[in-house]
Amino acid sequence: MTDYQSLRMRLDPVHQEHLLKFWDELTPDKRADLVRDIEELNLDEIKKYFDRATVSMNENGIKLDDRLQPIPEGKVISIARTPEDKLASYRDEGLRQISNGHVAVLLMAGGQGTRLGFDHPKGMYDVGLQSRKSLFRIQAERILKLQELAQEANGKLGQIIWYIMTSEHTVQPTYDYFVANNFFGLKPENVLLFEQGSLPCFEYDGRIILDEKHRVARAPDGNGGIFRAMKRQGILEDMQKRGVLYLHAHSVDNILIRVADPVFIGFCVQEKADCAAKVVEKAAPNEPVGVVAIVDGKYQVVEYSEISAKTAEMRNSDGRLTFSAGNICNHFFSSSFLQDIGNKFEQELKLHVAKKKIPFVDNAGKRLTPDKPNGIKIEKFVFDVFGFAQKFVAMEVPRDEEFSALKNADVAGKDCPSTARSDLHRLHKKYIENAGGIVHGDICEISPFVTYAGENLVSQVEGKSFTSPVYLRDTRDPLHGHL
Repeated sequence: MTDYQSLRMRLDPVHQEHLLKFWDELTPDKRADLVRDIEELNLDEIKKYFDRATVSMNENGIKLDDRLQPIPEGKVISIARTPEDKLASYRDEGLRQISNGHVAVLLMAGGQGTRLGFDHPKGMYDVGLQSRKSLFRIQAERILKLQELAQEANGKLGQIIWYIMTSEHTVQPTYDYFVANNFFGLKPENVLLFEQGSLPCFEYDGRIILDEKHRVARAPDGNGGIFRAMKRQGILEDMQKRGVLYLHAHSVDNILIRVADPVFIGFCVQEKADCAAKVVEKAAPNEPVGVVAIVDGKYQVVEYSEISAKTAEMRNSDGRLTFSAGNICNHFFSSSFLQDIGNKFEQELKLHVAKKKIPFVDNAGKRLTPDKPNGIKIEKFVFDVFGFAQKFVAMEVPRDEEFSALKNADVAGKDCPSTARSDLHRLHKKYIENAGGIVHGDICEISPFVTYAGENLVSQVEGKSFTSPVYLRDTRDPLHGHL
């Protein structure tokens, strides 16, 4: 049986036979590309995806106000309102778990820096600090420092395993960058890259779009694709093999991220949580961020568009917003919970639909880019597993210490390189002043090798005066942040 006949037999029952309409015009190489694309599709599953996605699309715009409750008091702690000795006990627990080799980090780094005018993986971006360190380097050095702190506390060096989710477009440049920089001092065997999955793009009637005569149109399956990718690419198995019990998952673009934060890990371990989220207090009722809340008795992230202005503006007796837990893509998972997701619940994850302008091949075989949405892309979101957790908790962290996203070019004026830079400068200046130093001016950077989160600075800065630009570095710091 020819490739054409066997493909027709697979495609006809699910009404996707149009994918072969240019078969006679293709060279043998291009036919092989198309065969591979089609064979990668699980056609029965894809039909179910489309059917579920259209149900989800019809639900878009429905307000959830009547089904909504805030996170109960006992399930969320605020760093700002928790006694220091309690935080210290969480930190000790987290450092102990790190020393025992029980902690891994999952970095969601599939995106390119396109909106920043940077056509490389976003983790390679240099925001313009004095050190010229990229996001990848800063996070790698925080991991190295934390391993040291854990060893000092417990007399035992545990390795933090770093799983990095890339996409098909970023996997090779990310790997090459790590190799060129000697994995920033981490052991190469403890840095594992894996690829995010993708899903085909559909016309509104459920037909898969052809991107070229011989290629199916595909798009990344969203950050919620990590669960399937971890199972398929052996990451869950690797965690079991290494004895990893806890995972800290976050996106690459938060310059203030406390990678494998021992306070967060320790809190979640002591609470015996399956899954948890770090949140920041919403700055204003109309700030367009999702909030962690309970819908129909289950935890989820509710998008800003899913609640009315009246609900968004509700306040408690202390004046704080009732729905204040802003989601920042910063999560904890126990490895046993991740196994459950991979083996049982992943297929039940909600599908989110976006109507998009998707390039396509018309009947004459010409590739066109539409000027209005012509089809749908389907995504899964990482936080949609919250509802499957037996025990979910949240930790509210100070925004100025832990969250500054890098999403836009400077022209946007927010969530951009200049705001990321100034947020880091402001935090590092605060670290020095809290340790008894004085900083004149605003430009202030401290290497992760010197301090992870402001600790152990007194001996270096107490009673001293520093003039901007300040850069506290260690002998291990390169003169420039990256190659």
